[in-house]
Amino acid sequence: MGKKIALDGNAAIAEGVRLSRPRFVAAYPITPQTPIVERVADFIASGELKAKYVATESEHSALTAVVGAAAAGIRSFTATAGAGLALMHEIVGVASGNRFPIVMGISNRALPSPWSLQTDHSDSMAERDMGWIQLYAENCQEALDFVIFGYRLGEIVRLPVMVCIDGFFLSHSVEGVNVPDQGLVDSFLPPYERGENFLDPEYPMTLNQLTSAVMFTEIKYQHKKAMDRALEEFPKVASEFEKTFGRFYSPVEAKDTDGADIVLVTLGSTSGTAKYVARNLRQQGKKIGTLKVTSFRPFPKKQVRETLLRAKTVAVIDRSWGLGSEGPLSLEVKGALYGHPSAPAVFNFVAGLGGRDLHEGTIEKIVSRVPDLGLAGTHQDSPEWIDLQEEKNDE
Repeated sequence: MGKKIALDGNAAIAEGVRLSRPRFVAAYPITPQTPIVERVADFIASGELKAKYVATESEHSALTAVVGAAAAGIRSFTATAGAGLALMHEIVGVASGNRFPIVMGISNRALPSPWSLQTDHSDSMAERDMGWIQLYAENCQEALDFVIFGYRLGEIVRLPVMVCIDGFFLSHSVEGVNVPDQGLVDSFLPPYERGENFLDPEYPMTLNQLTSAVMFTEIKYQHKKAMDRALEEFPKVASEFEKTFGRFYSPVEAKDTDGADIVLVTLGSTSGTAKYVARNLRQQGKKIGTLKVTSFRPFPKKQVRETLLRAKTVAVIDRSWGLGSEGPLSLEVKGALYGHPSAPAVFNFVAGLGGRDLHEGTIEKIVSRVPDLGLAGTHQDSPEWIDLQEEKNDE
């Protein structure tokens, strides 16, 4: 089946890349992602991964090179973080619009300004509507598994995939990770079939060409249908993944949500802390459930709605700010529940920005605030920012 070894999140993604056998990798270093591509480069240098590695002069060039390889019908990989992902923005749309099933590791890092090396989800959330599947890992095992899972799902629906891990909180935290045997991965993830349309000097063609407004709309509609199909294919891929590796994944993971007074909705490494706090509070007789969202794109509206309609109130924790509105996870949750007569009140909390520790005390404070907000009504005019420094100074 494999072996269990100690890996941090970056190394776990790199192991997933090795096992997935991409033939082309291009990258530019940026904290906290750099160890991913360093380890992948070592695999290539040692012959453990038979692939071409290109060290480019920028993240924009890295994704451009990967797009070129994907256009030639080659399974490809890159990784980045923070401002590096922002620099890729133009090519993020090229990759998805051309339906290239690239996998990109993201060690989430806050976007400037102010400048930060630390984590929040502002970088990947800035790309949330660009047509990539986005999977958020809670732990290092998921970081490895989602690379393999992402290639399989992405290649079925012909869409690129971001595998997101919280920078430093997960990218540099070491856990025991089951690394499967190569044979098992090969049985789950067959060699990449490049389809009918790919670059070939014998048969010249163009990609990403200027098009009419009518054709543009039709192409984007096909892109939309592919995202819809990704949700349909997710459980099928998950079932095969479980049969092969013994671990099951779903677009959402619900725990003790039926009849809960409060359900905590989270993304990424915060999900583990939320589950820990909820378990402790249940032992004290409080009805607290959790809902971890794994697939932020495509967003699993139906599963979220069906789960949260059984709760009394919902607290959505966003690790990105949504300035001028509210957190993006909260917007999606409210959209899923909109118009249902039995929809619970949903309250948005912003926390853990720029690497601030989103610890159990923060989540306990969120839980304690929900009843007061519920008494005030079912709506917030704006998100509540938790654990601000001035709050501590006032105490």
